[in-house]
Amino acid sequence: MSSANPTPASPPARRLPLAGVLRVGRPSEIWFKPALSVVVSIAPPNLTLLALGRLDLAMYTMAGSLCALYAHNRPYAARAGALVWVVLGMLGGLAVALVAASLTGSAVVLVTVGALLAAAQKVLCDATRVGPPGNVVLTFVSSASLFAPQTLAQVPGHLALAAATGAWAWLVCMAPALVRPHGPERRATAGALRAAAAYADTGGTGEGHARARAAGYAAVQAAWQSLLSTGAPSRTRRALERLVVRAEVALAAPAESDAGRLRAWARALRGTGPVPQAGLPRAAADELLGVDAARSLWTRLGPLTPLAVRTALGCALAGYASLALGIGRPYWALVTAASLYQANIALTWSRAVQRVVGNVVGVLVFAAVAPLAHLDQAVLVLCCLAFSFGAEVLISRNYWLGSVCVTPMALLITEFAGSQQPGELMTERVVDTVVGALVGFVAAVAVTNRRAGDRVEGALVTADRAREHAARLLAEPDPDAAALESARRGLAVALVDLRATADAAAGEWWQRALPQERVVLAEQSGHRTLAATARRQGLLPERGTGTETEDARP
Repeated sequence: MSSANPTPASPPARRLPLAGVLRVGRPSEIWFKPALSVVVSIAPPNLTLLALGRLDLAMYTMAGSLCALYAHNRPYAARAGALVWVVLGMLGGLAVALVAASLTGSAVVLVTVGALLAAAQKVLCDATRVGPPGNVVLTFVSSASLFAPQTLAQVPGHLALAAATGAWAWLVCMAPALVRPHGPERRATAGALRAAAAYADTGGTGEGHARARAAGYAAVQAAWQSLLSTGAPSRTRRALERLVVRAEVALAAPAESDAGRLRAWARALRGTGPVPQAGLPRAAADELLGVDAARSLWTRLGPLTPLAVRTALGCALAGYASLALGIGRPYWALVTAASLYQANIALTWSRAVQRVVGNVVGVLVFAAVAPLAHLDQAVLVLCCLAFSFGAEVLISRNYWLGSVCVTPMALLITEFAGSQQPGELMTERVVDTVVGALVGFVAAVAVTNRRAGDRVEGALVTADRAREHAARLLAEPDPDAAALESARRGLAVALVDLRATADAAAGEWWQRALPQERVVLAEQSGHRTLAATARRQGLLPERGTGTETEDARP
């Protein structure tokens, strides 16, 4: 029981990690989707402007086109709504920036407006879980627009360009639904099955089992969130739900699960073929309720307050520092600071290192490409398209690799309105990157998140209550099937939240010792209860029998 109150360990030594920060990982499974989408979204508007001789307006069309980077992991029903909000959010930030730019020429005021916008964009993107690229693209658009020459009379036309290309980006991102309408939820389910198989390989006790278990439950929760956002239940969704339940069962009892069969199901979900039919006990098959235990938006906003303060303060100070150094584009420092802030200090430090390394290498790439791009504006547009594709190909491997392409693309975009001096651009970019990273990280350290420990305590209480509720149902001679399924799903969600909260708090500084032993005990007892619940539901063989009654209906 986690209520045993073991003596808390002393606070661990806080070290800034360096090992592995630049390690190159495997690419995202769907890296080609945002890569192709952003190219298709950017190319027609920019080539049209090129033909009209108005490439100076490309900054506004790019604003809408970059919305194509979002929501590729969401089912199409949910993606449609999410992309509408992304486009509206982009237009809102752009409108504020353009109006501010038209009303004042004070760089200090503009930096302040940019910092406040960056904080709002960061909090809203994190609270709504919009996913990558998060707030960074929105902040880049609004911050760059703050320093673009503007009059009030021009604002409606520029916003209209961004809205039109945002609508085009929406169509581009929704187009794959015509070919593979259930693709995102099939991928999410396959990811849950593979993660469960990886945990089953450990038998629940082997090397790395705790990490594999946490990854498995996170993948299962992501699969449920995907399925719950698809709208009305369909035959395909019900079949996918059964597979996710099978992944949950494997996580509850890894030693009794067949990792090979889980992987075979995952492979069968590729393409558009029929969804494998995973047999379930008849009672369980009738009670797939898809319990939605996600917290409301307002509940998620509260814990993000320190992150909002960090972002606003860090972006403002970075912009002011850039102005003090006489840099003509302080928004580069502002955007650098905005890109740093992650769930805790340790992750923020890692992102700072990745950003600096990627930008410096990217500046060198720009130096090599600039002579070619200056040959003709058509070559300039093609180079930007190539770098936008490369950024999405590489960024899932490591953030710094993506920055190697993003940096020259951003530098080339500044030349749409006219040729610039490469040496000056490169110097300003490097200085702003270093200034933004240093000042932004100092702000993150200065704004402490002392409530991180309180949230761990809250997550422990929630997990204990969920476990006790499931245990009470298990003690009943004939518990209601729906209530038992709901309790099992609620306990799984509580354990996922506990692990995520503990991991986030472990990377914070200047806080009391975390109850690590209580967290481990709560996880152990919670997972034992999950296994008992699954067995009571008939999802696992009874001990000593090795059999379960399955209903193999489609």
